[in-house]
Amino acid sequence: VRISRHFDGGMEADPFDRVRPGDSMAQPQKTPRSRVTEAPGWRPGDSRADVESMIRVDQAGEYGATRIYAGQLAVLGDAHPAARIISRMAFQEQRHLSRFDEIVGDRGVRPTLLQPFWNVAGHALGAATALISPNAAMACTAAVETEIDKHYEDQLRQLKDEDPELSETIAEFQAEELEHRDLALSHGAESTFGYPVLSALIRAGCRAAIALSKRI
Repeated sequence: VRISRHFDGGMEADPFDRVRPGDSMAQPQKTPRSRVTEAPGWRPGDSRADVESMIRVDQAGEYGATRIYAGQLAVLGDAHPAARIISRMAFQEQRHLSRFDEIVGDRGVRPTLLQPFWNVAGHALGAATALISPNAAMACTAAVETEIDKHYEDQLRQLKDEDPELSETIAEFQAEELEHRDLALSHGAESTFGYPVLSALIRAGCRAAIALSKRI
């Protein structure tokens, strides 16, 4: 088992060792991305997107996602079928985080000061939902990815053509977040006891985390 070092310097066993090449259960289905509408470019008098806060919150969000999956895998272990699916999604989230880490460094963006909190909160959320049931772990993913999809969609509308490189990165990652949502829904998320309440609570927490990480 490999040991990985996170952006905040913490270390833990690498969950991606659980991914088995060719494992059909761990392969998300591609989701067509046709929802982004063309927006006119920036014109004099238009407000400009706050690109720095976008990068800060996106890096924080991807970090939080890796911690959620780490918590779920810590509970489920290697043997559970859901662990292979979660490991596949965790691998993609780590790739997203690595890319935003690069952008933060290249552009000199200050990371959120709340990262130590998201470290603990994300892991706790992942572990708690996995302890409820594997379906609840999937419900967590579905709820989080629903909010992240809306968040990325809003950013793309704000960016218009101001920052093509960042827009391309966001659009690519948004498509993969939608794959995660659909994969979770197809693997029992909505079968979780009290799913509407659990989903609403997690989505509200995501919205609060997004708002805080933009500013702090």
